[in-house]
Amino acid sequence: MNLETKRCCITEQADVLVVGGGLAGVAAAVTAARNGANVMLVEREGCLGGMATIGLVNPFMPYCVWVGSWKQDLAQPVNAGWFTELLEALDAEGGLGDGRQTFDEEVLKWVLDRMCRDAGVRVLFHTVMTDVERVGDEIRLVTLFGKSGTMTVKATCFVDATGDADIVAMADCPFEIGRLADGKSQPMTMCFRISGIDMLKFDKDRDGEALNKLYKSFREQGLLHNPREDVLIFNHMSEGVLHFNSTRVLGKSATDAWDLSEAEMEGREQVFELHRFLRENISGFENSRVLMSAVHIGIRESRRIVGDVQVTAEDLLACRRFPDAIARGTYPIDIHNPDGTGTTLRPIPYGNWYTLPFRALVPKGMKNLIIAGKPISATHEAHSSTRIMPICACVGEAAGAAASLCVSQDVSMQTMPIDVLQSMITANGGLI
Repeated sequence: MNLETKRCCITEQADVLVVGGGLAGVAAAVTAARNGANVMLVEREGCLGGMATIGLVNPFMPYCVWVGSWKQDLAQPVNAGWFTELLEALDAEGGLGDGRQTFDEEVLKWVLDRMCRDAGVRVLFHTVMTDVERVGDEIRLVTLFGKSGTMTVKATCFVDATGDADIVAMADCPFEIGRLADGKSQPMTMCFRISGIDMLKFDKDRDGEALNKLYKSFREQGLLHNPREDVLIFNHMSEGVLHFNSTRVLGKSATDAWDLSEAEMEGREQVFELHRFLRENISGFENSRVLMSAVHIGIRESRRIVGDVQVTAEDLLACRRFPDAIARGTYPIDIHNPDGTGTTLRPIPYGNWYTLPFRALVPKGMKNLIIAGKPISATHEAHSSTRIMPICACVGEAAGAAASLCVSQDVSMQTMPIDVLQSMITANGGLI
């Protein structure tokens, strides 16, 4: 047996295994490690941050109490704890911009690396999960594949931070996809950046209305094929650069490899079609170029777990306070039409917020598996609010705290001491 062959027979052990290195996964891993657990974090790409880095999803959506139409009070955060720590770390390194929402994803990658290293999290990049071994109501081990070959990891507790509930699906736990009527999910978006814009000629606040009027006219004439109803532009931290969240890929499933591949290509087609429209018709874009598009298309919705409780739109709009609350949210119900043009927005009442229950993080009946991030047990409508990164970060922190309790107190997700868990979250500045 040569050296290369030996490297392909690896068994690892951890107290907590986190699969997925987005904000929720990092929050879970760092929190569990800080509470004494031996934590391993596995990520398929070469950096942490998930949609915030590889997906170019920027800025952070509002995470404070609403005081008016699209106006939040930064003095009244709703999402805090580890997420606040992240904001402060970004700010300290010059990586936080407009309204403490715009961020530099390169600084974010670096900050997340340091957080994991400082907490003692073992991070493994360029590695994918290939199998899950489930015995009864427990996960026993996960099989991974990467440059070192095949690896099996045994752990006391497993955190599914894949964003698509991949562990849940591989373990044959029940899940839902899309809206109840037909299973269709919200469309995907390829985010991108344009550089070389003459900002003296173009101001997105001043000229945005005229741009969208012309965009609508071109769509009606069949000159643009993007089904999105408007061009959504955000500032960026680099001079002469604007960020676009303006493509819309319909009818593709994020859990189907062929669909996902087609979505990536269709997204890039829309990127360059939209840039051509801007360069040829909008003052200030004459000498612009597509600076970059996301490495991974943005996914709003895929699998959602089935838990002992399912969060509904009515829960959110009524600002329900669950007894086992582990996080808050205040982002509106925001459904991008799965069929084409249009976006449905239903705001959370001003000055208020809803909570999310611990039970929505646990796949029904599973003792040592918990969700970190957007695939919590929620309806299609509720998920459209709970999916944003600040909320996912808080859900991840709660998942990490719960995972550490599974190790330190030898409890299962069904016997979790909720009061202890909640105390851990609030002790770190979290809001429940």
